[in-house]
Amino acid sequence: MTHADNSLPELHPADGPWSIYLHVPFCASRCGYCDFNTYVLSAMGDDAVAGYLDAAHQELELAADALGDAQPPVSTIFFGGGTPTMLSPVQLGELIDHIRTLWGIDPDAEVTTEANPETLSVEVLAGLLKAGINRLSMGMQSADEYVLTVLDRRHRPGRAVEMAQLARQVGFDDVSLDLIFGAPGENFDSWRHSLDVTLTAEPDHISAYSLIVEEGTRLAGRIRRGELPMTDEDDLADKYLLTEKILTEAGYVNYEVSNWARPRSGRDHRCRHNMAYWLGYDWWGIGPGAHSHVAGTRWWNVKHPATYRNVLGDRVLPVDDYEVLGDVQRHEETVLLRLRLADGLPMADLSEVECMRATEVVEQGLGTMEEGRLVLNLSGRMVADRIITDLLV
Repeated sequence: MTHADNSLPELHPADGPWSIYLHVPFCASRCGYCDFNTYVLSAMGDDAVAGYLDAAHQELELAADALGDAQPPVSTIFFGGGTPTMLSPVQLGELIDHIRTLWGIDPDAEVTTEANPETLSVEVLAGLLKAGINRLSMGMQSADEYVLTVLDRRHRPGRAVEMAQLARQVGFDDVSLDLIFGAPGENFDSWRHSLDVTLTAEPDHISAYSLIVEEGTRLAGRIRRGELPMTDEDDLADKYLLTEKILTEAGYVNYEVSNWARPRSGRDHRCRHNMAYWLGYDWWGIGPGAHSHVAGTRWWNVKHPATYRNVLGDRVLPVDDYEVLGDVQRHEETVLLRLRLADGLPMADLSEVECMRATEVVEQGLGTMEEGRLVLNLSGRMVADRIITDLLV
């Protein structure tokens, strides 16, 4: 249940790794499919960045006060958005340094920033590396100019690959590219071309998500008015199968339904920050609209940057609302998240009835039992949502 009283209950962080997420809400323009909490920077006023940074540093200090002295060093840091690289590498580095001062950062920590290709250059990439960022996650989306136009992306085809290759030359050894398939008007050959072009960058990690048309977005309005065709479920399924085929043949391993990683130099290039979400670890989200989770308490911040800044100006956590997860809800989320992972869902986490249903999944040819875990195969991944629903009924 949620609570009208937005002051958090006493937090008792769990033992184990924990993470910091920093939401940077600014973009140069808003993509037509995006429903994230983002704002066009040029419309936010001259002091928008300075105000955000002051507030984010304040929230970090208040988070340290709320968590007490027992927290171990931070295991992963993730700058998301928005477009975090609308901030300078120095500004991002100052946030990292503040985290190091408050909690320490694990020597082997994964520190990621998302980036749009048009915000990068050799100078910016070198600055990000110097600031302590060791993983780059770039929004490529497509290599097709028509698809990029439909999605309102500003970068030209090929720019993301160029920046990924440049990042490698600068010194990044962990580069990820994000793709979207199923845009209105995208044909099968176009998606195959995007995958082939992506592989020329030799990224360590690839995320490939089917387009979800969110109500209230510019893209949804264009589809509703008949300007663009609606996405087709059969088309999405065919493109997912093609993605798995091409990426597997190229040496990538699917470790979550929409994510593939490739071993390079003996390293595991799965996104450790996202794994922390999927495995139910603790994280604190900094920034407007950011979500957090600590030991079964989940909360989310006020959304607008001005409100966020004003609340923190009073030295108060900018919590919009929170909920304490009950046993049933935590169980449902465990099933929902872990069944999407290649490591599978431990049968020990299931009730007797759910174990029987899990056995039926195997009998239907949708998964296997491996060391006491239900692991979905490719056919099972295609209908993962249905399987999860059936398990929990």
